[in-house]
Amino acid sequence: MPRYRWETEEHDLFRESLRKFLEKEAVPHYEQWEQDRLIPKSFWKKLGELGFLCPQVDEKYGGLGLDFSFGVVIEEEMERVGAGLTGVGLHNDIVVPYIEAYGTDEQKKRYLPGCVTGDSITSIAMTEPGTGSDLANIMTTAIKDGDHYVVNGQKTFITNGINTNLALVAVKTDPKAEPKHRGVSLLLIEEGTPGFTKGRKLDKVGMYSQDTAELYFEDCRVPVSNLLGEEGKGFRYMMEKLQQERLTVAIGAQTAMEDMLESTIGYVKSREAFGRPVAAFQNTQFKLAELATEAELGKAFLESLIADHLDGKDIVTKVSMAKYWITETARKAAAECMQLHGGYGYMEEYKIARWYRDIPVMSIYAGTNEIMKTIIAKNMGLSGGKKT
Repeated sequence: MPRYRWETEEHDLFRESLRKFLEKEAVPHYEQWEQDRLIPKSFWKKLGELGFLCPQVDEKYGGLGLDFSFGVVIEEEMERVGAGLTGVGLHNDIVVPYIEAYGTDEQKKRYLPGCVTGDSITSIAMTEPGTGSDLANIMTTAIKDGDHYVVNGQKTFITNGINTNLALVAVKTDPKAEPKHRGVSLLLIEEGTPGFTKGRKLDKVGMYSQDTAELYFEDCRVPVSNLLGEEGKGFRYMMEKLQQERLTVAIGAQTAMEDMLESTIGYVKSREAFGRPVAAFQNTQFKLAELATEAELGKAFLESLIADHLDGKDIVTKVSMAKYWITETARKAAAECMQLHGGYGYMEEYKIARWYRDIPVMSIYAGTNEIMKTIIAKNMGLSGGKKT
């Protein structure tokens, strides 16, 4: 049965094929990946071999020529295995679309085939130690010197940071530009470029298997031909692509919430207390009724947003609403579901423990939820500023 009204038989077959693949190639190994704090590159290669990397890429660059709706399927099925697989969605639906939208034909021929096969694992380097959501104030510089940019700076909290061999890096090509955002540009920087080094693998509260790292650039010489799009337009490009990025975060949180709810319902039906199933207590019933209602509301909202996004509509305000509300609701659901598991919910052998530690960061990345509310308020005309 289709999950969304816009799904077709082709989506169903794609989902079924991906789910079978993950049950064989990911689920049995996921706990080991969590311990290793890393997903092996061999898994990425297997994804590529079966067409589960960047299916939206044009066929002439090795893709399947599909659309974002198939990315939604991949995002959901990965999330059901574990949030540590979120780097695949970042590669498919966040980084690669920049190259598709703003890259030259030469750049597309050079980079997209490897992104599809899994030979290239991408990352996007925006955040810096002193700059999170305030992207106009990044400090990493890229100063032109002949036919190269000389890049100096540091990035942190970079998803796929250890595995990456192609980083999309936000830099200041004009540090003196006013307003500041006009000095921001985007560079494609390959692993192995002299002056580009990876720092430590960051030890996070959750999402253990998702490699997250610091990236350093010290007099890193990057060819001018690696500029993505036009110089000084990087901030605008990031704003254009954040709609899809935030939508994917909401999709991940929604999937997690539904998975938690399903597993908790199964647990309270089987677990007994005081001679009867935990599910028989009114408190349990009310809690799960509330969570089920919120999950249905989230799904209905997402369904309409995905359809609008596929139609090319500007849904920045609603996506900001979905990103903040669904991630906050999922975080609350994780706490409620853990409580209903009792002491066992605090044990790593139960999936709810993993959700409890993995979900909170969703309200932080892709723009904090406070930023989402600021965008909503501004677009409601409440701040006196220009609409975002």
